[in-house]
Amino acid sequence: MRRSTESTEITRSEGDFLLQARDLHFSYSATHPVLKDVSFSLQRGTLSALIGANGCGKSTLIRLLAGLIFPARGEITFQGAPLLSFSRRRLARRMAYVPQTQAMIFPFTAFEVVLTGRSVYTPRFHFESVVDCEKARLALEAVGAWQLAERPVTELSGGERQMVALARALAQEPLCLLLDEPSAGPDLKHRARLIRLLCRLRDQTGLTALVVTHDLGLLDPTFDYVFALARGAIVAEGTPVAVLTDPILAEVYDDAYVHAGRLDGHTFVWSEA
Repeated sequence: MRRSTESTEITRSEGDFLLQARDLHFSYSATHPVLKDVSFSLQRGTLSALIGANGCGKSTLIRLLAGLIFPARGEITFQGAPLLSFSRRRLARRMAYVPQTQAMIFPFTAFEVVLTGRSVYTPRFHFESVVDCEKARLALEAVGAWQLAERPVTELSGGERQMVALARALAQEPLCLLLDEPSAGPDLKHRARLIRLLCRLRDQTGLTALVVTHDLGLLDPTFDYVFALARGAIVAEGTPVAVLTDPILAEVYDDAYVHAGRLDGHTFVWSEA
């Protein structure tokens, strides 16, 4: 991969930031805040991870960034403009979101599902064009799922559905991709393929991606940046080498038995039995 595995710092200037959050606060009830004064910046053309224990607010944060829910206070900006200033259609041409579960209850083919990602470019009451169909085909091929094109999504495994959902997001041709635990369903081969794909898109097209993940072994050396969330706040951020350390992981997971070590340029994370 293109990033040095030994560097623990990234030069980050204000003009390089594609997506920024400032002082976000969100709560599902008056007595239990989920996020408290969360601020961070996502640099253009980087592959970043959001890590944390179950229930710490990761999925809530990424849904806020996608504009699906709204903060009680604070601001999110995209390309320097308030996220709220974008229409849903305009935002969908720039940002794509892939949730951790896919509610695919109708027997559309995988190709038809991916083709819906082109709807943000299709004039109302018009059918998809030849160009749209080609973009959908390329997206399925990119995730290694073209062989699923004619199969009904209701017959696919959870991992296969996740790859189709990713292809649909790529068909939108976004500048920014937000993925909520994309490696939770796919098997080892497809998880590795997913990370290679994200790295290739970053390097070749400048795609910016933020991935919610528990798969810490995939972060170093492939990811550029890691944000660690605990108790509704960002408690650490930096390169994988800087964040995947015993003290930070112990705080993030509230577990002194979680450890990290490096071997041959890779960071390994494990927990004592």
